Amino acid sequence: MPPEYTEEGRWFAENLQPHEAMLRAWLLSRYSSGVDVDDVIQEAYMKVLKARKSDPVNAPKAFLFATARNLALNAVRYAKVRGEDIATNIDDCHILDDRAGVHETVARNQELEVLTKAIQLLPDRCRQIFTLRKVYGMSQRDIAKKLNISARTVNAQISIGVNKCADYVGRFCETGEV
Repeated sequence: MPPEYTEEGRWFAENLQPHEAMLRAWLLSRYSSGVDVDDVIQEAYMKVLKARKSDPVNAPKAFLFATARNLALNAVRYAKVRGEDIATNIDDCHILDDRAGVHETVARNQELEVLTKAIQLLPDRCRQIFTLRKVYGMSQRDIAKKLNISARTVNAQISIGVNKCADYVGRFCETGEV
């Protein structure tokens, strides 16, 4: 990376620019006509950089994609108002989430990333037991039977998994990184 980059330029080059090809392909697959993908990407970059000035952006890729999606959707809506025929049917895009705004969606995705990382860092057996119990909802008795171990071992491993995940998430919340 060239030394003349500012801190903001360095952040952009590390956190946003690597996703441009994927973002472009994603936009083109959903908005093949009627949306200027280059404009959407540039405006998304500007909005993410502007948002970063007021609040830290902890999940830049997710925030970039959500911002670009909203900009593209706005372009589709604007084109419809102007009477232009765009091949994209808004109802088929599956991009509207009436339950949460962009910030909530990004925050939820970041929380899932952190929790996933915490679970991945558990020891193998602990991760297996924790996943069977917390993700698949299996009873401790069924897990013990399936893995041919005692119910006490299952209980102990779940406790260890919960404590380690809580510690990891706690460290992330304090520092923003782990």
